[in-house]
Amino acid sequence: MPYFDAASAAPLHPVARQALLAALDEGWADPARLHREGRRARLLLDAAREAAAEAVGCRPDELVFTPSGTHAVHSGVSGALAGRRRVGDRLVVSAVEHSSVLHAGEAHAAAGGTVTEVPVGRTGAVDPETFAAELRGPDDGAGAGAAGSGVALACLQSANHEVGTEQPVAEVAEACRAAGVPLLVDAAQSLGWGPVPGGWSLLAASAHKWGGPAGVGLLAVRKGVRFAPQGPSDERESGRAPGFENLPAVVAAAASLRAVRAEAAAEGARLRALVDRIRARVPELVPDVEVVGDPVRRLPHLVTFSCLYVDGETLLSELDREGFSVSSGSSCTSSTLTPSHVLRAMGVLSEGNVRVSLPAGTAEADVDRFLAVLPGVVSGVRDRLGAGAPVPGGGEDLVVDALGKRCPLPVIELAKVIGTVRVGGTVTVLADDEAARLDIPAWCEMRAQEYVGATPSPRGGHAYVVRRLS
Repeated sequence: MPYFDAASAAPLHPVARQALLAALDEGWADPARLHREGRRARLLLDAAREAAAEAVGCRPDELVFTPSGTHAVHSGVSGALAGRRRVGDRLVVSAVEHSSVLHAGEAHAAAGGTVTEVPVGRTGAVDPETFAAELRGPDDGAGAGAAGSGVALACLQSANHEVGTEQPVAEVAEACRAAGVPLLVDAAQSLGWGPVPGGWSLLAASAHKWGGPAGVGLLAVRKGVRFAPQGPSDERESGRAPGFENLPAVVAAAASLRAVRAEAAAEGARLRALVDRIRARVPELVPDVEVVGDPVRRLPHLVTFSCLYVDGETLLSELDREGFSVSSGSSCTSSTLTPSHVLRAMGVLSEGNVRVSLPAGTAEADVDRFLAVLPGVVSGVRDRLGAGAPVPGGGEDLVVDALGKRCPLPVIELAKVIGTVRVGGTVTVLADDEAARLDIPAWCEMRAQEYVGATPSPRGGHAYVVRRLS
């Protein structure tokens, strides 16, 4: 069964398995002890730290191992904010950061801090100049800012976990350097493919994203960065990750990172060609599809597309039945019934969203079979939902009541009636589904109709107005 969800968790790399088994025999003792077994464990831990630091591009004494990538992010954000509290309480992040960064921001805001989200364009990338503008304190330009009013920390992922878009880390890092603001980079998705551009101050990553074991994260803090670890600490991992190290998993994580880096150039080029095929063929094979994310500046193994008139949960279930494991940011697959914050920030279609992220070793034949299966699966889901072509005609303006109906039904109802109103006439869709905020404007762009706007509806939700242009 082809596994196409490596962005969530990559299969365990063979080198990771070998190193894990070996370390279970050799690295079970406490590396803080001076006896023979402890010294042996310490040697393994030091070697793992040196290997990981080389891959990250930092000194070994700047890197610690944490219980997870999320822990690394939370510790990095809280420690950097605390270390620079005299400078200010502002945290600047992109609108498409991983939820671990956004959750850390929520905790900061709840404690009285300020969080600023930098918007992104339709490809999912921030504009470096816009990001740089947010680094300036509220009093910049009119003399020195008041004590405590400045930006304490900025966060920017190296590449997006949902659409694969690479962020302009080098440009933002230079802006941060000029503003005197440390930059934390979440490199979870990209570290296995290559080093992050220099200029960052802190870096976090997670081993299970590159084929290491789950439960191991990395946190690197450059020398000279003001950092105050929060919560109880002990003598382990420089006080930044208290508790007994999971040494076998740490050894496996470092060994697998070195191994995937050695394979990254060749395997990345091979997977990029397969992803290019998916990007090109899906819109040809499936009508009304939007491929999202930057077509060039992106991870080599990841592609995301959204399908009009499709229930995302059913689509993923049908693909699973056909033997393909994929993921989605669609609200139709979410218990909260809200679309992914990444798709929402990008302003792209969310319904019927499919994320394909190919693990190393993916066979070309599996991609070909996916492309052969996908059109029939999408067509079958659309048929069951009653999605059909607009009916030609020339009537008056219409109001469609889609209150209580969930993605993709509001858009399906719109598509069914748009052809029945006169050219220049309008269809007003009443909907209380959060996905409609994205999907109705996206439908208009894809079908060359005019999205007029939305206003609150007296009956709840919003009234979305669409003008027929053709």
